[in-house]
Amino acid sequence: MKERTIHSRFLGYVDAVARHGSIRKAAVILNVSSTTINRKILDVERMMGVRLFDRIPDGVALTSAGSFVVEHCRKTLHDFERVQEIVDDIRAARNEHIVVMALDSAALGLLPDVLDRFSNEYPGVSYSLTTGSPEDITGSVADGSVDIGFSFTNEDHPDTRVIMEKSAPIGVVMRSDHPLAERRKVPIDDLKDYMLVRPIDARGQHSLFDAAISGVADSLPTRMFTDSLPVAKKMIANGQVIGLYTKLGFREDISAGLMRFVQIDNDFLKSLKVGILISARYTLSPVKHMFAGAISKAIAAIPLDS
Repeated sequence: MKERTIHSRFLGYVDAVARHGSIRKAAVILNVSSTTINRKILDVERMMGVRLFDRIPDGVALTSAGSFVVEHCRKTLHDFERVQEIVDDIRAARNEHIVVMALDSAALGLLPDVLDRFSNEYPGVSYSLTTGSPEDITGSVADGSVDIGFSFTNEDHPDTRVIMEKSAPIGVVMRSDHPLAERRKVPIDDLKDYMLVRPIDARGQHSLFDAAISGVADSLPTRMFTDSLPVAKKMIANGQVIGLYTKLGFREDISAGLMRFVQIDNDFLKSLKVGILISARYTLSPVKHMFAGAISKAIAAIPLDS
């Protein structure tokens, strides 16, 4: 810390002397002694092996090496001031509003805890949180109407950027006493013997699950399509159906031994990933970037592929 302080003082000394062409004038502006500034410059000149200033009758003049060093000093000082401004903005976080769109499983099983922790640290921030299909989330992030998206990340979009992703296969969620509960993997054909609950976008044959099982989906006995994860969880808990989801929205029930997650034996479904999407065209503010980082940290700590 002491070396950083000495270095930052030297940057200010060199900048002030170069601006005013005089060590004496720089000392007055900086409220330090001329001797202190002169000694520091001489020390650095000896260390570097070059003169930074030529001493002339009415002050000092930059040498060629000194001109280069001054530009470095000014850039460093400017960068530090910019960093300080960003830190001040983060500390204050005044009037910041973050728009988030996520899969319903994340909205229920992940984001409430992240929002709670982040709000405690930055109480001035407000939020809009909506749920949507993977296509809706990607499109909304791409056009800038959403700041941060949480979705499947297997398909690239030229106007979005993935800043974090994690393996999250779609599998079968069921009660722990279900006949399939002790399986390690389940072939898709074995699902034909049980009633299903599935995400609403599956009805239009556009879901990731339907893309993986084209030609088989129509033969699966589906009792309900829904965009409500709480409704799906209730039906699964009552033993009426089994669900086709990632583990994300069911972690507490699985940890408590009330439900089981079994992978579907399908290479595409096993390869799926979820992650954080931001626009490739718009820059997030520091606070929004920190919130995206908070979500990333939370999802990184959750095992979703076993």
